Amino acid sequence: MPQPSLVDPRGLRFAAAITAVVLALVLVTPSPIREVLLAVQTLVFAVGAFVSLAASPWAWLFRTVVRPRLGEPAHTEDARPPRFAQQVGLALTLVGLVALAAGLTTAGLVAVGLALTAALLNAATGFCLGCELYLTTRRLAGRAGVGA
Repeated sequence: MPQPSLVDPRGLRFAAAITAVVLALVLVTPSPIREVLLAVQTLVFAVGAFVSLAASPWAWLFRTVVRPRLGEPAHTEDARPPRFAQQVGLALTLVGLVALAAGLTTAGLVAVGLALTAALLNAATGFCLGCELYLTTRRLAGRAGVGA
């Protein structure tokens, strides 16, 4: 079984901070700028979720501008939970984008607000809600498999 890829947790928090700024801008800018910003963030989530976390533009920015000033991380983390978190972010921003395109502004902004809340929580405290959801589902799946 191959080893999971590892990520610098500081990069994850940096990406969450940029994501939070983008999503906050989505909430306060008018249409069509709001939809363009949301589409960009949706694409960023898609890259992180389905290509790799390192391929994300926010990870590239961290790797090329911030990390050289910080040095090597004290520890790294398994990339699977944050990639799942990117999928959760992708789902929320896709719902927001589709709702806004359909004229369901309140529903779209609520979805964006949920994604913003998760990004702010990660950026400010390092607590990754999507990562915890991943770990919880893995534990529950393990328990379900034990009794089967």
